[in-house]
Amino acid sequence: MTYQNYSLAQLREADAAHHLHPFTDHKDLRAAGSRIITRADGPFIYDTEGNEILDGMAGLWCVNVGYGRDELADAAYTQMKELPYYNSFFRCSTPTPVLLARKLAEIAPSGLSQVFYGSSGSEANDTAVRLVRHYWALEGKPEKNHIISRNWAYHGSTIAGTSLGGMAAMHGQLHGAVPNITHVMPPYAYELAEDGESDEAFGLRAARAVEEAILEAGPENVAAFIGEPVMGAGGVKIPPASYWPEVQRICRKHDVLLMLDEVITGYGRTGEWFAAQSMGIEPDTITTAKALTSGYQPLSALLVGDRIAGTLVEKGGEFFHGYTYSGHPVACAVALKNLEIIEREGLIERVRSETGPYLGKALKERLGDHDLVGEVRSFGLLAAIEIVKDKAAKKRFDPVGRAASCVRDHAIATGVMMRAVNDTMILSPPLIWTKATIDMACERIARALDLARTELRHG
Repeated sequence: MTYQNYSLAQLREADAAHHLHPFTDHKDLRAAGSRIITRADGPFIYDTEGNEILDGMAGLWCVNVGYGRDELADAAYTQMKELPYYNSFFRCSTPTPVLLARKLAEIAPSGLSQVFYGSSGSEANDTAVRLVRHYWALEGKPEKNHIISRNWAYHGSTIAGTSLGGMAAMHGQLHGAVPNITHVMPPYAYELAEDGESDEAFGLRAARAVEEAILEAGPENVAAFIGEPVMGAGGVKIPPASYWPEVQRICRKHDVLLMLDEVITGYGRTGEWFAAQSMGIEPDTITTAKALTSGYQPLSALLVGDRIAGTLVEKGGEFFHGYTYSGHPVACAVALKNLEIIEREGLIERVRSETGPYLGKALKERLGDHDLVGEVRSFGLLAAIEIVKDKAAKKRFDPVGRAASCVRDHAIATGVMMRAVNDTMILSPPLIWTKATIDMACERIARALDLARTELRHG
């Protein structure tokens, strides 16, 4: 029996009665009712009321090759018929995770040739914490277990992921974080740069906050620094060009491992396979998930550097960690086909040379002068629009978040799915977007901004 046997009212009733949503005020949701998305094709999603919505978020930062890809469905079906599941415990493996690991080693930045699988970015970041601390213990330095992260960072919603992240509201509900994790300022120039401070100077200052935290804890106690190359769920915060080279220099100076969270930026979004390659970063681990399968199957892959992997092999001993679905054969089959599609269709080159630059230019030219827009910024196919009450003073509407939520609601109503983070609107579209798709998005966002302006200033 499929959803077509049920009315919208019945689906909403069942949703309210039984389904607890992630990151949701359930009292508010059950009063309003869910939007039920029933199908999708290419860059569009469709709801039960027949509305066609341009998906500006690629699902949840993940559907890089777009919707309706028969090849991915066929890859899953074929693998399910042959071997639907077997685990990676008991000294066993299956073909697709082996072949995917080899492929990931080929496309990863130099020096990252090992892979540990999970089912989500949150799981992958849990694994990264466990692995980094285990590495230092094997090296005879178990006290070297402190991790430096950043305010507004997002690294998942498990206990470890929330602890790593820098979201104050999430910490408030955690009631007991994983110990030895410190948060420092993020490279968010729009709000944190001082008057007259250049991008280069601000980037260096933000990076040196990492060093200050290392020195305060003692380098002999600090295991790693973790960061997203571009902070995603925190509001697409793009660091100045001076930031990552200085962070890398600091980590090497103090023998602190560098962990990159590329759950959002991985697999083409920045115009390379990984943002590490776009930004010249040489990490010890890279957390990936989401676009690894374009969201068609749940799968994550922690890419592990040769330094860490070499110690695991040399020192030996069991690493007491893993998941039932680590290296799930069906998910890995879909991932292999997904990476093949990205390569075959030249989607990464398109982002790098065509759609990435075009998105940034179009958003700035068409939306940058709007009186609700404080700043437009982009990197590849990631973009942010700061919503303000006063452009010159960078003053927000009160309370924080009301204005961006207003813009978001009007955007969806005009046919483009966007996300609001505090008072920042963000975009992370499928890599299949073209210049025409970007033009369509800009027209709809402009209309949403006009409607929001009327509501916010006169409503």
